[in-house]
Amino acid sequence: MLEMLQRRQTDTPWTSKEVGALIISPTRELAFQISEVLDKFLEKKELSYLRQKLIVGGSRIEEDITAIKKESPCILVCTPGRLEDLFQRKGDLNLAGRVKSLELLVLDEADRLLDLGFKATINNILGYLPRQRRTGLFSATQTTEITDLIRAGLRNPVRVSVKEKSSISTPVKLQNFYKIIEPEEKFLGLIHFLQSPLTSHGKVMVFFPTCACVEYWVMIMSHFLHNRCVLGIHGKMKNKRKNTVEKFRQEANAVLLCTDVLARGLDVPEIDWVVQWDPPASASSFVHRVGRTARQGNEGNALVFLLPTEDAYITFLKINQKVELNELENADHDKEELGRVLEKLHRLQLKDKDIFDKGTRAFVSHIQAYSKHECNAILRLKDLDLGKVATSYGLLQMPRMPELKNRESTNFIGPKCEVDISKLTYKNPQKESQRLEKLKIYEVSGEWPGKKKFKKRTEAWEQTKKAKMDTKTKKELRKAKKQRKIENDVNKPKKRKPQYTQEDLDELANDIRLFKRLKRNKISEEDFDKEMGIED
Repeated sequence: MLEMLQRRQTDTPWTSKEVGALIISPTRELAFQISEVLDKFLEKKELSYLRQKLIVGGSRIEEDITAIKKESPCILVCTPGRLEDLFQRKGDLNLAGRVKSLELLVLDEADRLLDLGFKATINNILGYLPRQRRTGLFSATQTTEITDLIRAGLRNPVRVSVKEKSSISTPVKLQNFYKIIEPEEKFLGLIHFLQSPLTSHGKVMVFFPTCACVEYWVMIMSHFLHNRCVLGIHGKMKNKRKNTVEKFRQEANAVLLCTDVLARGLDVPEIDWVVQWDPPASASSFVHRVGRTARQGNEGNALVFLLPTEDAYITFLKINQKVELNELENADHDKEELGRVLEKLHRLQLKDKDIFDKGTRAFVSHIQAYSKHECNAILRLKDLDLGKVATSYGLLQMPRMPELKNRESTNFIGPKCEVDISKLTYKNPQKESQRLEKLKIYEVSGEWPGKKKFKKRTEAWEQTKKAKMDTKTKKELRKAKKQRKIENDVNKPKKRKPQYTQEDLDELANDIRLFKRLKRNKISEEDFDKEMGIED
C-alpha cells in the first residue's frame, strides 16, 4: 500500500482532499492494532507526507469529521459502520469526493466482512468507491466464492496463499487438545484447568458463545481465581474494550474471557493457552480462535471442552479444517467437590440477585446460540441434557424458555433448600430501590410494572426460524411461478382475433330477432325452425 502511494506521489503529489487508501476491519481492536503498526512506518521522514486517521465507533462522529478536515489523512483505517456513516453524512466533508482517486481498498478478515453480517454495509461502501482501483482481501480462512470476489470489485483476481510446509491449517508449534467432560462438571473442569500447573503462569484466553456468558462468568470466576486477574470483553461493551485489551497485555498472569469479537487478528505474543467453553458456531472460527496463540514461531496450546454427545466434532474438524485434536488427560472430579462448587455458586446468587439474573440470561443465551450452530448435524440441541447444563451454571431454578417445553429436566441440581426468588435482593443500592418500588406497585395492583399483560406466545428459536424459512420459500416459489408465467406469455404466440364478415354479423342479428319473436309468441315454433333452417 505504502509503495503504491509513494509511486503516485512521485507522479502527482497527493492533495489535502484526497484519500489514497482505505483499510476496513471488522472490529475496533483489530483497527487499533493496524493503526499502531502503520504509525511505525509513517514515522520515517521518507513517508512524512502520508498521514493516517483511525475511524471507529465509540466516539462522536462530529469529532471524526473535524479531524479528517483538519488533518487531511491520505489513509483511513476504519470499521464498516462508522465509514458508512461518514459516506452518508451530508455536509462539507464530502468523503465520496475525497475517495475518487483511491488507489487501494483493503478488506482485512475479508470472509467476515463479506458474509451476511456486513453485507448491506459493505455494499453501500463499495457503491461510493471508484471502480478503477486495487482491492486486497486478507484472511486466514479466505473463501474462494466467486460471488464474494465480484462483490468486492476484483477483476482478474490472483490468489496468494501463505502456508507452512504441513498439511494442517494451524501453526506447526500449536498443540490442539480436547477434553470430554460431563455437562454438569464443565465449570468445575474449567476451574481445575485454570488452577493447574499447565496454566498457572502466563496469559489465558477463554472463549464463550455469547456476551451474557462472558458477563456472568467474569463475576463468578473472580471468586474462584483469587490470585489471578480475571477480565471480560464482548461486542456489547463500548468504551471499555480498548482499556481491557491493554490491561490484558500488561498483566503477566491474566485470564481474559471473551466472545468471537477477539477471535480474529488480535496479537498478544505472551498468550500460552486458548480455551473454548464449547465448539464455536462455525468451523472457520475454530482456526481463528486458536490462532491467538503460537504466533510468529512461538509455541502455544489450545483446548476445547466437548460433551460426550459432541465427540463427532473431532472427526468433523479434521475433515473440514485439517485440524487434529489430541485428548488431554486429566483427573476425574468427585461428586463431593462438584457439590462444594455448586453450593458456592448458589450462595453467590442468593447474596446478589444481579448474579442470579446474569446467570439465567447466560444459560438461556447459551442454549439459543447452541441451537443456531453451523454444525447442527452433529451438535444437536435435542441431544443436550438441559438439566445438567443448567446445573453447571449454578442456577437456583430452571428458567422458563420455549426450548424447555416438553423436555425433562430431572437431572437439574438446585440448592438444597427451597428458594423464594421474589425475595432475592440486589447488592447495588440503586437496583434494589427500583426493585422495592416495583414490589410496592405489585402489592397494590397485582401486576409487576413494565411487564406486558398479554404476552405474545413464544416458541422455540428453531420453530421461529423454520416458519420464517417456510414463508420465504413460499414467497420465492410464488415469485418464480409468476416470472415463469410472464416468460411463457411472452414466448407464446399471440392468438389472432377471429375476423367476421358483415354477412356473418347480419345473419347473427337476424337469428337474434327471430329468437325474440319466438319468445313473444309472435311466430310459431314451426315457422322459427323453418326460418332457422332446422330440420326434424
